[in-house]
Amino acid sequence: MCIHEGVVKAVADRGVEYVADAPEPKAGDGAVVVEIAAASLCGTDRECYEWSPAARAFNLGLPVVLGHEAAGTVVEVGTGVENLRVGDRVALESHLACGQCFACRTGDAHTCERTQILGMHFDGVFAERVAVPHRICVPLPDSVPLETGALLESAGVAAHAIQRAGYSVAGRGVLVSGAGPVGMVVARLASLMGAAYVIVIEPNPFRRAEAEQLGVITMEPGAGVAERSRELSGHRGGADVAFECSGAAAALPSLFDAVRREGTVVTVGHPGRPVPIDVAAQINKRGITLRASSAAACGKPGSRRCSC
Repeated sequence: MCIHEGVVKAVADRGVEYVADAPEPKAGDGAVVVEIAAASLCGTDRECYEWSPAARAFNLGLPVVLGHEAAGTVVEVGTGVENLRVGDRVALESHLACGQCFACRTGDAHTCERTQILGMHFDGVFAERVAVPHRICVPLPDSVPLETGALLESAGVAAHAIQRAGYSVAGRGVLVSGAGPVGMVVARLASLMGAAYVIVIEPNPFRRAEAEQLGVITMEPGAGVAERSRELSGHRGGADVAFECSGAAAALPSLFDAVRREGTVVTVGHPGRPVPIDVAAQINKRGITLRASSAAACGKPGSRRCSC
């Protein structure tokens, strides 16, 4: 039997195992085997390594190969697969919806209650090769490098966050908390869509420097964010919309202070612990809309409108 290497979460405790003799994946019915060319590390992967409460909440199917952001080349095609061939370059969606529940049948597959996640409920991409259902494969044009394809999962999450805000970024003041891949794409999309200004809030100096290259305003977390937001917004009294993309528990309350009355806050990152919200002061009295963004807006299983 052929063997390959992978990073496996084997037990419900801190850490992972590097396995050098894993069984070679096989393309079953409706599946393909993808040789991984590039994989991106998500904050959730770190949570899985640490075995934090946030990771445990995903109910991982242990043991499992970790990793859910990747691109590669199809090297084996199973029976029943007609849309892919050996040699096709693909990026991978990370969420496999059931296709049968009410959410799936009404255009909200991103909230499917029976969702299985690549690298959590079935083997993921931190390996040389992986067998995946063909319907989570997104063909890549030759002009898109595989390294870029590995980031399309993050880009899809960012695009969905913009959707969840009602696309209300053109001419608006926008705050983005966190300059990881998702936050960076949110900031870039907001700028391209004509935002009046974009402030990226990030404690890490390297990430702030990367965000500055997008032509946005960057700031460290703190009370100065709300003050700067009100200064730029004039009579509006604060930013119009804020995106929390860091998953830091302390980040969300500060965004409520920085958006205007009747503004919108979209949560994207998963905090590692419950976050208190002053409903009376922020939601009721100021009329702020709080929206959630989970995965991406697939519409229906197999849709290619995004990469979830």
